[in-house]
Amino acid sequence: MQSGRWRVSVALDSRRAAVVLGGGLTGLSAGYALAQAGVDVAVFEADSGVGGLSKTILRNGFRFDLGGHRFFTKDEKIEKFVKDLMGDELLYVNRKSKIYLMEKYFDYPLKPLNSILGLGLATTIKIVADYGRERLRTLIKRTESVSLEDWVVSNFGRTMFNLYFKQYSEKVWGIDCKRISRDWVAKRIYGLSLGKAIKNALFKFNGKDLPTLADRFLYPKLGIGRISERLKEEIERSGAVHTGRRVERISHDGQRIKSIGVRNSKESYTVEGDEFISSIPLTNLITALRPEPPPDVINAAASLGYRDLVIAAIMLNRPQVTDQTWIYVPEQKIPFGRIHEPKNWSPHMAPEDKTLLVIEYFCFRGDGTWNAGDDELTELTVKHLEGLGFIKKEDFAGSIILRVPKAYPLFEVGYQEHAEKIMDYLRRFKNLQTAGRGGMFQYYNMDHAIRSGMEAAGKCLARAGAIKTP
Repeated sequence: MQSGRWRVSVALDSRRAAVVLGGGLTGLSAGYALAQAGVDVAVFEADSGVGGLSKTILRNGFRFDLGGHRFFTKDEKIEKFVKDLMGDELLYVNRKSKIYLMEKYFDYPLKPLNSILGLGLATTIKIVADYGRERLRTLIKRTESVSLEDWVVSNFGRTMFNLYFKQYSEKVWGIDCKRISRDWVAKRIYGLSLGKAIKNALFKFNGKDLPTLADRFLYPKLGIGRISERLKEEIERSGAVHTGRRVERISHDGQRIKSIGVRNSKESYTVEGDEFISSIPLTNLITALRPEPPPDVINAAASLGYRDLVIAAIMLNRPQVTDQTWIYVPEQKIPFGRIHEPKNWSPHMAPEDKTLLVIEYFCFRGDGTWNAGDDELTELTVKHLEGLGFIKKEDFAGSIILRVPKAYPLFEVGYQEHAEKIMDYLRRFKNLQTAGRGGMFQYYNMDHAIRSGMEAAGKCLARAGAIKTP
């Protein structure tokens, strides 16, 4: 090491000072921070492109993300980092979101007049009364929330839970709300309650302290995947990002990771390293370790689950369908859960006279949705979009169906115990950091993912004496 720069001069793919597993937003952020510090770093990603879930697909002039991903943060350092990285590529987008429920559209965040007209005065009064009762009950006797149902009923009331949260949450996660940990919804809409939502609607505090109420966000003009692509470009100025490389084996001596076994379409090879950062799913990390972890750790990993995702992008011969950034669809009779129109995020996401709708199906790998053929899913999607009044058959110009395994960690009640057992075991490895949504089995927004990668890199550098941990 010289002048605070940590570099190993060796043959490509044989040894690296730092090895990053996973080329999603977290892994790339870690790789970027290491490369900027002069570290000889290599990032390995199983997919053919970088970005993970924060990826933009380009087909025939159409661009779309794997679900709509906005960039919003209260962390000024992360915001400045992204702005500096992206330069003039960023746009400010005004958020417009609706919930489709009972064959009506409701504004999100809540607007009282819209709710009263849609739900009726009696139901609206019942929602507010239920919320008041829950607030009073909490003041008299505070009880700990365990499940998503507990938390939502406490913060929004039983009527609101039954109308919206129950249906949408069970569609997203595929299990009963009593089995979904409160952690997900509490972090997803941290600090929000019905009272604050009403206050926002009546007095228009802009939600700047509540990310779920933020009405303006940043978005790259060519799709969210451009953030990952820019990180890759910067890493490759001095390091390497390898795509189409699956990590199959992680060798260790009980205290340190020694190497990883990587496979591409043609061969397998070994990469040694001094420091390792893993952003791949925590369960994949455990099953790849050699020697294997103890049985209780393997069992803990087997107890953690993931929710998978199928994306149906429907290309259309018309310039626009909606003016919305998102439309949430909670009712079970409609098979998909969310719709977004990329062109409303950036006009560069489709040809001028065309648009596309991106439909998200939440599923489990191996179920009927996951196993359905592309033509079958296209037909099903178009049928429901017609039924909702969004499109006509003659608008259809083509489709792209994508399957995304392990898109979201499944936060089932009790998951913390299993995750902590795994993390406790991994702490024995002095040169391994886990980071990100998959690597930490945590709910992370984009800014959290970036921060997590950078913090992991900082710990590696601090161990090497290069810099102090931020």
